[in-house]
Amino acid sequence: MNDVTPRPFAYAYAQAACGSLLTEIGAAQAMLRCSGALWLAAERTLVVADLHLEKGSSYAARGQMLPPYDTRETLRRLAAEVEILAPTMVILLGDTFHDRASEDRLAVQDADSLRALARGRTLVWVVGNHDADGPRALPGDIADELTLHGLVLRHEPRAGPQPGEISGHLHPAARVKATRGSVRRRCFITDAERMILPAFGAYAGGLNVRDAAFAGLFARAPIVGAVGASRVHAVGWRSLAGD
Repeated sequence: MNDVTPRPFAYAYAQAACGSLLTEIGAAQAMLRCSGALWLAAERTLVVADLHLEKGSSYAARGQMLPPYDTRETLRRLAAEVEILAPTMVILLGDTFHDRASEDRLAVQDADSLRALARGRTLVWVVGNHDADGPRALPGDIADELTLHGLVLRHEPRAGPQPGEISGHLHPAARVKATRGSVRRRCFITDAERMILPAFGAYAGGLNVRDAAFAGLFARAPIVGAVGASRVHAVGWRSLAGD
């Protein structure tokens, strides 16, 4: 996809008053939130990918000192989305922890924030490559993948056609061409058949959607939902630049 532009298609989307982008994935209505979360209103399900909790403490243990506030900030933003949307299900779409010892390094307050996610709702930990064992002392269901009303939610996107797939793992980011240079933003990427979510974690970073890792995943020209401070911007493929 980075070398050959796929065939175009008519992409239906609308801007919500809150700044979110409204679209469809398969037969499901989807709201791409400014936080980087996905809201499936009909299922009252909130989906976030790649929190990478305790990444800062992992780097610190190796001598690279980062401010140790990434977990607290990530969970604060997630709690705000839960407060606004009142989901009946929260799906953590893999790589919720940065490594297998991250759970042991959690501050008590942060562990309590994660327990609060499970109160009065279903919490599902989809495992990823960084947290393949799932949590040990925290509530919720652990799954390799989850099927929900025609959608398949898994951490890593699979090659070939995958209708209804929602995934994370690749941390998509878009460099959007502008009159004076360009701007880089985390983003959703979708062709209305499948979708890859941006990384939700404060320290998660991003991979340009024109990178070879995305090649072949979309049969039709996708758009990206570039995450801004107060709006998710729909951007066509031709408006994107490589890093």
